[in-house]
Amino acid sequence: MARDATHLESLETEAEPLLTPPNVEEGFVENREELERSLIRKLDRRMSILVLIYILNYIDRNNASAARLRGFEEDLHLEGNQFATVLSVLYIGYIMMQIPSNMFLNYFGKPSVYLPACMVIWGGLSVCTGFTTTYFGALWIRFFLGFVEAAFFPGALFLISKWYTRHELSQRTALLTSGNLLSNAFGSLIASGILDGMDGVLGFTGWRWLFFVEGTVTILVAIWSMTILPDFPETSSGWLTPAEKSLAIRRMAEDVGHREDIPEQSMKGSLGRWPGLYLAVTDLKVWWLAIALLFMCVSLSFHAYFPTLSATMGYGTTVSLLLCAPPWLFATAAALALSRDSDMVGERSKHITFSLSIGIVGFVMAMSTMNTGVRYVSLFLMAQTYAGFICFLAWASGSVSDTPAKRAVALALINCVSQLGNVIGSYVWPKSWGPTYNMSYTICVLMSSLSITLTMAFRVYLSWLNHNADKLEGEEGRIRYRYML
Repeated sequence: MARDATHLESLETEAEPLLTPPNVEEGFVENREELERSLIRKLDRRMSILVLIYILNYIDRNNASAARLRGFEEDLHLEGNQFATVLSVLYIGYIMMQIPSNMFLNYFGKPSVYLPACMVIWGGLSVCTGFTTTYFGALWIRFFLGFVEAAFFPGALFLISKWYTRHELSQRTALLTSGNLLSNAFGSLIASGILDGMDGVLGFTGWRWLFFVEGTVTILVAIWSMTILPDFPETSSGWLTPAEKSLAIRRMAEDVGHREDIPEQSMKGSLGRWPGLYLAVTDLKVWWLAIALLFMCVSLSFHAYFPTLSATMGYGTTVSLLLCAPPWLFATAAALALSRDSDMVGERSKHITFSLSIGIVGFVMAMSTMNTGVRYVSLFLMAQTYAGFICFLAWASGSVSDTPAKRAVALALINCVSQLGNVIGSYVWPKSWGPTYNMSYTICVLMSSLSITLTMAFRVYLSWLNHNADKLEGEEGRIRYRYML
């Protein structure tokens, strides 16, 4: 087995990974299935910490929406669109840092150190938000919060794409991103308890305690996660056997196969010091995915105003926050089910389109009436749109999974461009459009429709690339990479 491990590790340095294993020990071939199950079990246990981190990531990002219901705007003397600016400025820092952060993460190779360190900083910034007393103070803290939080989500996507094959990716991406959905559900419940139970303690209002408590919890979890998070297959040690580490490297080499757009080793010099950056920005697929996701993010902008939309049903603050939880729990179940089915059948675009179409039905229902029951059902249909968003992220990861350097930049670039949708979306829900928010819902319908159009067009484009790969395979006799549609 030691000879197997040494031989398999050598595959990592090859320019074109082989799909068919060379002559390895027969025992390894017989035991591979069992070894792979052991590897995946160990990996899933460690990766599960990412869900908790993502819950805290989104709670720290979105707790301003809950604080808004208990005096955040009044205490900071916010007027007009200033609250929307406080929300949107986070994404300016978020956009600026994603690509440099993922490039550094690929170079550093230690996500178990880098991601928790960033988490400690953003937890501290969240605590600082509770002390701010002015509009400009809130602006600066939110800007730097986005600057630091930018490390997590693209970094986490890159981390799981380095360990899981395409047919495992959608479900793991769903499990990761379920942290976002669960944060919307439990974040509202936690906020309700803190706003009611801590108001006036030590002279601080409830919304300030919201930032104090949640920021402190983030710091504590960050320290704990340093002992759990895995590094990359090539840099991990201690928790994997040599055979499992070799198999992890080999699995990813086999999943990539032969790619025409992977540069030969001899080309690296001509691509400058950052070949991953060059390959990502010159790939049409990356920009296509980024624009489609940008439109989708605008249509998903309702999530930042979910407590406000819940409050339009006429209930008080506590009840409105409690009513936010069930739609997001439903969305979590829908996302896991859709992603699992997508992995099982090996299809992405139709699953994405189905989820977005259900979301459009929800937007139309919300526009059509002020009936409390109908509007509450519409929140469920809108929230499940995140199932399509999650499936889209897995599709993006599998469509740009060339070299690790390119994948790191491409995933960050796609997420970076798409976050402009959150900046735009922050201004889609002004108070003057309430309580019906019909204009807001109309914009969301339009954005979802544009995203569906680009998604189906991308499917046609990938189908054309697969057809060309089939012809080349027949001519050259070697296996070609086929994109999942």
